[in-house]
Amino acid sequence: MPLAFFFPMPDFLIIGAQKGGTTSALHYLNQHPQIQVAPQKEVHYFDLNYSQGLSWYHQQFPKRDPKTLTGEASPYYIFHPDVPRRVAADFPEIKLIALLRNPVKRAISHYYHAIKQGLETLSLEDAFAQEPTRLAGEAEKLEQNPNYHSYAYQHHSYLTRGEYLQQLQRWWAHFPKQQLLVLHSNDLYHQPQTTLNRILDFLNLPKLTLTEFPSLNSGNYSHISESIQQQLQERFRPHNRRLFAALGQDWGW
Repeated sequence: MPLAFFFPMPDFLIIGAQKGGTTSALHYLNQHPQIQVAPQKEVHYFDLNYSQGLSWYHQQFPKRDPKTLTGEASPYYIFHPDVPRRVAADFPEIKLIALLRNPVKRAISHYYHAIKQGLETLSLEDAFAQEPTRLAGEAEKLEQNPNYHSYAYQHHSYLTRGEYLQQLQRWWAHFPKQQLLVLHSNDLYHQPQTTLNRILDFLNLPKLTLTEFPSLNSGNYSHISESIQQQLQERFRPHNRRLFAALGQDWGW
């Protein structure tokens, strides 16, 4: 008797952070025989395509055996101010995964990714300096208007995206903490098998042993001056301290 296949809705979301290993994590999960992820790399339903409706979202996932899980990774989800409410309204039981990277390294990588994609014309120093002006009022507009899209908030949020606690608190306001797995990106890079097994355990799936862990969507950039890195470290220090206190662990940023 043939298996019954159906178009699913997601069982899990990798919500970010951008340049934090989300592409690699989804690739590793997709090797599991009980997982079939959305074919599109970033579906962007809850942030950019929410007006399309659930029928559109339904169509972004493959037909699958109902015994398997499916999910997607869209790293703008963690940062968009209204996405937690939208996800909770549609999928209150969904499991959420966040990969957080050292915000200094994340900001620099984000900037050079924007340069590579033709999304930025300013120098690194100017882009960071102009960020508060570029983002002023944008979060409020996104919360007030579900059809509003902010180019600056999505693409020029190099530093603000590294203020992780505020973002997590928005998710915790709609989901119990045990429904959101927060991981250090370094663990995915340096202990990929152990980290993959943590995610699979979170999803209540059996472990999977992989022989290769390619680093996908990683970027290369030139040397950044020590002074700029030091300035960024000082900027993020109080944010990191509050984040570590909330998580009950210190990642040494």
